[in-house]
Amino acid sequence: MLYREAGQFKTSYAKDQAIFPILQDRVMMVLMLVVAFVGVPMLASEYWLSTIMLPFLVFSLAALGLNLLTGYAGQLSLGTGGFMATGAFAAYKLAVAFPEMNIVIVFLLSGVITAAVGVLFGLPSLRIKGFYLAVATLASQFFLIWMFNKFPWFTNYSSSGVISAPPRAVFGDFFVTGSSASPANKYLFTLVIVCVLALAAKNIVRSHVGRSWMAIRDMDIAAEIIGIKPLQTKLGAFAVSSFYCGISGALWAFIYTSSVEALAFDITRSFQILFMIIIGGLGSILGSFMGAAFIVLLPIFLSNAPTMFGLNISVDLISHMEFMIFGALIIFFLIVEPHGLARLWQIGKEKLRLWPFPY
Repeated sequence: MLYREAGQFKTSYAKDQAIFPILQDRVMMVLMLVVAFVGVPMLASEYWLSTIMLPFLVFSLAALGLNLLTGYAGQLSLGTGGFMATGAFAAYKLAVAFPEMNIVIVFLLSGVITAAVGVLFGLPSLRIKGFYLAVATLASQFFLIWMFNKFPWFTNYSSSGVISAPPRAVFGDFFVTGSSASPANKYLFTLVIVCVLALAAKNIVRSHVGRSWMAIRDMDIAAEIIGIKPLQTKLGAFAVSSFYCGISGALWAFIYTSSVEALAFDITRSFQILFMIIIGGLGSILGSFMGAAFIVLLPIFLSNAPTMFGLNISVDLISHMEFMIFGALIIFFLIVEPHGLARLWQIGKEKLRLWPFPY
């Protein structure tokens, strides 16, 4: 078989600890990046770029942020939607207050602001955990959405409460927001941000920071005994997670919908992101992308399934089927394979490496 590592010797510690130690994995990743950066913008239609690829990338980044907190650090959170809303409104206020500021800096600063908010709401994790922590973060979700709806300063005193994202360019005429931005420009800009942050997340979880998160997740008392400080570790996890969620919220408002609205980040959005990491795989960077792809593509498949198979199914029934399938899959993965789709992918690769004697 082609997927073998025989003869690929690791002559240094750096090579042994590489993200992709096997040549086949590196080649596959390069091919995927070429397809993503070159093939998709050239071949995909405007519908695919705007309706499928953009939400997939934004959801992947949000799921990645939640996975760092819940999957790696073991801190259950139901406030993802509120943190995404914080990033969206922070980016809007910065873009309006500083019109000459580059959109990349606007997004980074919105992530920093969201990280500060995440640390504030992460303080209860120092005393409580599990279900009680989930309730505390759920309170942050309701509080943040209420605050953005209550105080018109966040929407620049707009009567409707819905504001449009101002047009911005990364450089020259490369607009990524507003009516002048093409779907290809939006897609490439979002793809670059997601790839850079995904690479950063992969290196974070492989560093001493990520190992501290996992030690706290597995047994916080033992972690504290060996010298890991719960205060810095837990609040750091909330900060990094909120940073990712804040940038994803800014991308959602500026790049995907071109409007900043608090209702777009309600409690349903938080549960949707949670479903992604459960189905994709807790404690897995790849699982965040797999879960986001599944959640984005499943409604589209269910909407087109009656036409493809010649069935006469009402739209209401399809909508209810979507919720039933989500619930059934969550129960299935929690019981059969808690590590989700990412673990199934890993098992498939291990079987290929041992073929024709798979265990």
